[in-house]
Amino acid sequence: MKEEKNTFEENMANLENIVTELEKGDLNLDESMKKFEEGMKLSQECSKMLDEADKKITILLEKNGSVEEENFDA
Repeated sequence: MKEEKNTFEENMANLENIVTELEKGDLNLDESMKKFEEGMKLSQECSKMLDEADKKITILLEKNGSVEEENFDA
């Protein structure tokens, strides 16, 4: 069974919630470390998504006066 990935927007919202929780300072050290680790994973996933989107955009090529999109394998 394939794991369903969150969208970029969902990951960013989750990351913002984690930042808010950490900024409040109500978590103990262990909880803070877990949230920080989760936030780092979300941040890396968002960065990866942005990189893939950037690569897809750069694949757009101008051919014969028109823009064509080529397949991109991540």
